[in-house]
Amino acid sequence: MDKDRLIEICKGLGIDTMGIAPVGPYIELEKILRERKQNGHLTGMEEEDIQKRINPKLIMKDAKSIIVCAFPYYTGEYQDANISKYCYGEDYHNVTKQILTDICVKIEKEIPQFKYEIFADNGPLVDRYLAYLSGLGYFGINNNIITDKYGSYVFIAYIVNNYDFSKDRPVEKNCLKCNKCVKYCPGNAILGNYELDPRKCLSYITQKKEELSDDEQRLLRENKKVFGCDICQEVCPHNKEITVTNIHQFSSDLITKIDEDEINEISNKEFKRRYKNRAFSWRGRKIIKRNLDIISDKNKMFF
Repeated sequence: MDKDRLIEICKGLGIDTMGIAPVGPYIELEKILRERKQNGHLTGMEEEDIQKRINPKLIMKDAKSIIVCAFPYYTGEYQDANISKYCYGEDYHNVTKQILTDICVKIEKEIPQFKYEIFADNGPLVDRYLAYLSGLGYFGINNNIITDKYGSYVFIAYIVNNYDFSKDRPVEKNCLKCNKCVKYCPGNAILGNYELDPRKCLSYITQKKEELSDDEQRLLRENKKVFGCDICQEVCPHNKEITVTNIHQFSSDLITKIDEDEINEISNKEFKRRYKNRAFSWRGRKIIKRNLDIISDKNKMFF
């Protein structure tokens, strides 16, 4: 199978931003990851073994290429939203895995010996780095991948496989470096050198299980964020006049705001039942309620 046929398969399933990354090992990335660890720029959610993050052959011994796909999710602006745009539609883990599975089933029909492993924000490899290597986009100062058509409002998912598809190369484009993301980041997490301290990111803080500090609570109140944060993307000039998503699971049955009264009235079990197919549900009702309580009561301390 040549790459043109693979592109045809992907487009037939609604994916028009796809590339092929090599299987490494990624020596340049190893240096970056070690520096991040040394600087303490980790959240604790990352894969601890750096070799697993830079060597796809630890996932699949006979891996020969990685199919990397971008899934757009932008649907527009909503004034009363209190959650991140990536949470508006159906849980991207489920949607992207299903589409990648459908791609692999079609490939298998033409390549019977095709072996693959699918990852959607759940694998050890660095998905944004794979997106960069495969030519899907380029890094912004805020460390997001920027695509020409959809800006940075994309999910990245990938297929490690044993077929030697011809590889793509990184695009020769750069972030405008206007530094608006640096200026407007509520927690000053974006350092201005293509690095960030994720522990100061408001999106991370809204998902943090540990007790929030006074400063962290203040950030929630001032920005009224219940889950996630899009501020660095909303001010980014690369995200102006972008194309809205063509994936119906991300554009229909939208939830843009979590209602405080509803969360207060339902049980943890009912929360899971209602929102099991939403990306914001993974931390559970308790964290959502904590954040809503912080936002609604400026004088109360929360533990």
